[in-house]
Amino acid sequence: MLTNLKIPESTRIITDAQEATRALRWRLSVFSASTPNEINDAFAALRQERADALIVSGDTFFASRRQQIVALASRDAIPAVYSNREFVNEGGLMSYGNDVADLYRRAGLYVGRILKGDSPADLPVERSTKFEFLINLKTVKALGLTVPPGILAIADEVID
Repeated sequence: MLTNLKIPESTRIITDAQEATRALRWRLSVFSASTPNEINDAFAALRQERADALIVSGDTFFASRRQQIVALASRDAIPAVYSNREFVNEGGLMSYGNDVADLYRRAGLYVGRILKGDSPADLPVERSTKFEFLINLKTVKALGLTVPPGILAIADEVID
């Protein structure tokens, strides 16, 4: 897992990932990066460990470095799962995360309520309820992977 220990929610993200991998009886290695050079170092460590796959946690820094991260994963032939569609559009293997368009729509509804006089303090805190799962078939083929038809069927979008 690639995460950024400088973001407050990194501890929760790592704990959740450790619980999930423990339940699957997989081994999880965590690599932290908060600079472009640290991303390069993390991929060097992934190569040294001969990682089977990579989970890239959601982070605005990683989103800003998505070309670098996708290029390194491609170079090292590491199947990677990302938290948003921009990575898959860039050539990443797959993503599962918030539907960003839905988040913006809901934020607009909140702004509308505030402009109509609702107090921000009175508005409820909402959690994401709409998620999307994308698969990039070009990357699937480049990595020599096979995605079961059932997985393709549940994807919200399959990029050719």
